Amino acid sequence: MLDVNIIRNNPDMIREMLRNRNKDETILDTFLEADSEWRSLTDENNRLRKVRNEVSLQISKMPKGEEKDAKIAEMREVSEKVKANDERMNELENIRQDCVLNIPNIPHSSVPIGKDENDNVVVYEKGEKRTFDFKPKEHWEIAEELDIIDFERGTKVAGSGFYCLKGDGARLERALINYFLDMHQDQGYTEVFPPVVVNKNAVIGTGQYPNLKDDMYYLERDDMFLNPTAEVPITNLLQDEILEREQLPIYYTAYLPSFRREVGKHADTRGIIRVHEFNKVEMVNFVHPDDSYNRLEELRQNAEDLIIGLGLPYRVLLLCTGDMSFSCSKCYDLELYVPGKDSWLEASSVSNFTDFQARRAKIKFRPEPHLKSEFVHTLNGSGLALPRTMVAILENYQNKDGTVTVPEVLRPYMRGQEIIGRR
Repeated sequence: MLDVNIIRNNPDMIREMLRNRNKDETILDTFLEADSEWRSLTDENNRLRKVRNEVSLQISKMPKGEEKDAKIAEMREVSEKVKANDERMNELENIRQDCVLNIPNIPHSSVPIGKDENDNVVVYEKGEKRTFDFKPKEHWEIAEELDIIDFERGTKVAGSGFYCLKGDGARLERALINYFLDMHQDQGYTEVFPPVVVNKNAVIGTGQYPNLKDDMYYLERDDMFLNPTAEVPITNLLQDEILEREQLPIYYTAYLPSFRREVGKHADTRGIIRVHEFNKVEMVNFVHPDDSYNRLEELRQNAEDLIIGLGLPYRVLLLCTGDMSFSCSKCYDLELYVPGKDSWLEASSVSNFTDFQARRAKIKFRPEPHLKSEFVHTLNGSGLALPRTMVAILENYQNKDGTVTVPEVLRPYMRGQEIIGRR
């Protein structure tokens, strides 16, 4: 979340930011109104308490009598007023807090202003698109013919939007996970395996709650959530901690299954492009505030290196203000080319959140032993999302006879297997 002082002292900037992010500006008006009344009551109560303390001291020295009784009665009224103000201030504080939790992060000056995905900027495109001497199939056709994904039985077990990998499909997924994690270890990451289920503080900490609460699977009995992205449990491993400067930077990576309802999203319903449960390897960084934007470029390269290793054509997009996620200040999307649909699929989002998440999750560091603690900057990137990476491999490495060539970098993880064919 943003520092309250930034919102209070820069209302015009915040209003313009909300407009550029396609957010309702009335949330700012609500905050400013509640904040103004809260500050007024705070000043009044400070004044009343000072008066009460001074008069109470006078009363203790006064002889019994009508004058003393009148002063005591007067102070009772002051105490009742202070109590009433405190109750109202608690109401206003809840309003302020709700507003602050729903105001997004401020975009970096380099982020293009735009309304939606059509205003994103292509930074560059890399890798050669393959020329086929046959009409390339879509991933779901390939998978069904090879019998490596079972859509029907996955739906039978959990409903629409779920699927079951089998045989070489399951082995390919496992190979990708291990390849990603091993690459990240070489890049300097510490592997963790956090819980899949997270509490409300965790989803508040990374900004999914309340902003995306309808898109998460909620376990009502336990007041818990299935993680919507591995970013949530990994980032919150350091919740409520104060780090020493020499501990920074911290680079974590993890494989986890994640879950989203995909509320209101109906495109790409066939196959595994948009599903409710998906595997993903995530990178999360905790860095010094001075380093975060340089680190964003390095983090993007960490994700790109995975794609380059797989030999897949891809492009990098710089997202505009209207298409960025709620918590980030700057975001790159890495999209893989898929010939079956002749289109691009997002496989990774690499984002800098500045101190937005750290402020919510209370993750700080101490610049020097004698100095006041400050909030760290957090970053994260998918490295990579498995379903869409699987889609890109199946479509880019498909052969005329219906088989799929295993990318060379994955073969050691599949015991040397070079071709996926129907068994």
